[in-house]
Amino acid sequence: MTSYTIGFDVGGTRLKSGGVTRQGKLLAQGVASSGANLGPEVLLKALITEVERISRKAKAKPRSIGLALPGGVHPNRGVVALPGKLDGLEGYPLVPKLQKAVGIPVVAENDGRVSILAEKHFGLARNKKWAVSLTLGTGVGSGVMLDGQILRDPHLQFGTQMGHIVIQAAGGRLCLTGARGTATMLCSATALAMAVRDALQRGIPSMLRERYFADPSSIDCEAVFEAVARKDRLCQDELRHWTTNLGWLLVSAVHVYAPDVIILSGGATHGARHFLKPLRAQVNKHIFRYPAKQPVPIVVSRMQDHAGVLGAGAVAWELILGLGASKGARNR
Repeated sequence: MTSYTIGFDVGGTRLKSGGVTRQGKLLAQGVASSGANLGPEVLLKALITEVERISRKAKAKPRSIGLALPGGVHPNRGVVALPGKLDGLEGYPLVPKLQKAVGIPVVAENDGRVSILAEKHFGLARNKKWAVSLTLGTGVGSGVMLDGQILRDPHLQFGTQMGHIVIQAAGGRLCLTGARGTATMLCSATALAMAVRDALQRGIPSMLRERYFADPSSIDCEAVFEAVARKDRLCQDELRHWTTNLGWLLVSAVHVYAPDVIILSGGATHGARHFLKPLRAQVNKHIFRYPAKQPVPIVVSRMQDHAGVLGAGAVAWELILGLGASKGARNR
């Protein structure tokens, strides 16, 4: 029988799941309603249902379960600090309740940090010791590997919050941190879509105008990239501005963490062909690095849509194999 763990990527509406082998192969992957917006008990039931489904398909029980959760995450409990996100999940003992229900070891981790765990074990950071991963979706998640070790801080494991770095202190939309001009508000996929919506609302000409006034929510990141491909001037201009903001974030990442590679994932990377070249040029023009003029590779993850599941599965493998990082965090 195949030996595997289960990885869960928990969102407000969607619950991504799958079995994860030691080599990073996905088994019985699925997407279901998380019910997290309806309360933690609904989410718990959804998790149990998915464990049962995957176990039936794999014809074996998993060895452990990993949960990728938003906010500050304690490995033995679940979410312990979650400002402004899913009601009721903060402080709810999700890990022990799920472990009791299914009789399998369970561990939790921050949903941004699991991206670097996925890349370390199964992806583009597998043969690296210094790496940064960024997820560009609703917000900006991040993970950091320093000298082969995943960076975990002692403050409730909130993680490396690159999404809350202030890029433009003078203005911009308000972040949940109370600051303005953070990376999440300027560099996320949502930020790009919101910038285009704002311009459309103000009457800036665009091929998306009629679509916007028929259904504003339909102007998402994908719609923007479609318009960019058709040479829409507004969307091209907003993409250039967004790319510049993202570039300054990556310049900061290089100066703070000295990565050998920066790995991008999340919804915005589906349009990477429209911004990756100028992004690389900007970052490598402005970094201080030795040897001089040595570029930092900026690449798109090969597991764009599955990094959360694979990363959570990797955390679960760390739990049972005693690879040190999760064990150390649990014993603090």
